[in-house]
Amino acid sequence: MYKRGKTTIFACKADPRFSYCLYVPEDLDTAGQPDLVVAVHGTARMQFQYREAFAEFGRYNNAVVLAPLFPVGVRGDDDADGYKYILEGDIRYDQVLLSMVAEVEVMLDCRFPPFLMFGFSGGGHFTHRFLILHPDKLKAVSIGAPGSVTLLDSSRDWWVGIRNLRELFGRDLDVEALRRVKVHLAVGAADVETWEIQHQVGSKRYMEGANDAGRTRIERNNSLKTSLEQHGITVMQDIVPGVAHSMHGVLPYTMRFFRGIVQPRERLAAQ
Repeated sequence: MYKRGKTTIFACKADPRFSYCLYVPEDLDTAGQPDLVVAVHGTARMQFQYREAFAEFGRYNNAVVLAPLFPVGVRGDDDADGYKYILEGDIRYDQVLLSMVAEVEVMLDCRFPPFLMFGFSGGGHFTHRFLILHPDKLKAVSIGAPGSVTLLDSSRDWWVGIRNLRELFGRDLDVEALRRVKVHLAVGAADVETWEIQHQVGSKRYMEGANDAGRTRIERNNSLKTSLEQHGITVMQDIVPGVAHSMHGVLPYTMRFFRGIVQPRERLAAQ
């Protein structure tokens, strides 16, 4: 009974420092092949809010929702931002997430197709960098208002660019796979505060070019859009009127985008 509906929290078997909760449709066993939606929290780690945000979508679209938790300071140093950049010391957050997906497949006795991923703010950091590294795992992504962006710039190292992808992650950029993923960018039109996103010289993740993508999240959103489109990747963008830095403010636009990707139950029943 703990593996249907809005579940309890499970430790990740591959690395119990990390955990996840799920929404699992009650009729999973009879509803056919489920989709998977991964919903990645921001810096505040409001994991349950992200699961709650997609539970109704999961119910009506035969989708399991996985909301991971990447705690602050898992290496004992109070670092709140490691997961956003995928690599933190010996931790590969992309691999942690893929381990969670594999564990859920075993738990639910199913095999997910390429999945949908949403992340807002810090989760938007993670989501677009996961897209760069693992486009083959994804059907669609909705990237919400990341404070910093990695551009497909082969003249600069990670995290500003992608020059050393193979050195750090053991893989090259797969542009053809990227072009198969449906990409959505969302940011509030009033999301213009800069105090949290400007990288200061000497700070932990400062590097040359850290602030070159723009001053605000909107400008950085636009820079990411341009970079993707220059590589032939189709991007849908919503700059949401009257919304500042709010996950719930951009969420209706993400939902609209995702509804165009999955097959709702009424369409499945008609086939």
